[in-house]
Amino acid sequence: MHGLFRRRLPGAGARPARDGQAGAGDGRPVTTYRDSGVDIDAGNRTVELIRPLAAATQGPQVLAGVGPFSGLFALDTARYREPVLVASTDGVGTKVLLASGAGRHAQIGADLVNHCVNDVLTAGAEPLFFLDYVATGVLDPPVVAELVSGMADACRQVNCALLGGETAEMPGVYQPTTYDIAGFMVGVCERDAIIDGTSIREGDALLALPSTGLHTNGYSLARRVIPRQALSQTIPGNGHTVLEALLAPHRAYLEPVRRLREVVEIKGLAHITGGGVVGNLPRILPVGLGARVQRGTWPE
Repeated sequence: MHGLFRRRLPGAGARPARDGQAGAGDGRPVTTYRDSGVDIDAGNRTVELIRPLAAATQGPQVLAGVGPFSGLFALDTARYREPVLVASTDGVGTKVLLASGAGRHAQIGADLVNHCVNDVLTAGAEPLFFLDYVATGVLDPPVVAELVSGMADACRQVNCALLGGETAEMPGVYQPTTYDIAGFMVGVCERDAIIDGTSIREGDALLALPSTGLHTNGYSLARRVIPRQALSQTIPGNGHTVLEALLAPHRAYLEPVRRLREVVEIKGLAHITGGGVVGNLPRILPVGLGARVQRGTWPE
């Protein structure tokens, strides 16, 4: 896990045998991790690069002196009457292929955090801490550090601790230059302030907050229907290339929802992800209730 909390890669910290080979005790050579495609030294370099990034997000609620297998977070229960923890985990889908190919590693790391922020926000929760998982074929310490840098920046924006994570180097599962990322977030809200949609009634208003683009869903379809040669083309009247539009950051809705809650009662929140409006809006509606979406009521 990151810093003190980042799980070591296989064999990390073990004392190497002579000539860099692990011995069976009877002189027989055994294949090393490096021979199998796992670079322990790269894993250790990665930890050193990301240690200060994670530490910069951590306040006094993150307890020091934790061993390498878990992270500890002390919830300040005095701030809440009846706190409820809200958890979510997600990834960024095949947007990671476009982002990694364009060298936008920090941004895709931030996208992951913001996706999880929005998921816990649908219950009315404020983020507490975040953990990540990075899997790759060949570990590239600067790339992982850039990924985590983006995650750390996004965590600081929402006052969330980057508590730890896991880096897995898995040759044979992933191609050498590819990686995938996933995240896990825990937030907190008051029990009597949970937003779950059960109080939605006929006649309530339906509001939509604007996105910056596809966010982190729909990229398998987009990559299928948009020719690769079109990615560098400029969108008329926009000034951005198709690739830049596809890589627009996943927006975190925490702050606008906070402001809305100060002036109106929010009865339900749907994070429009895979499946779009049709697939996600019904998830918050009580049985027997539908929603009417008026096309043309938002700017093109």
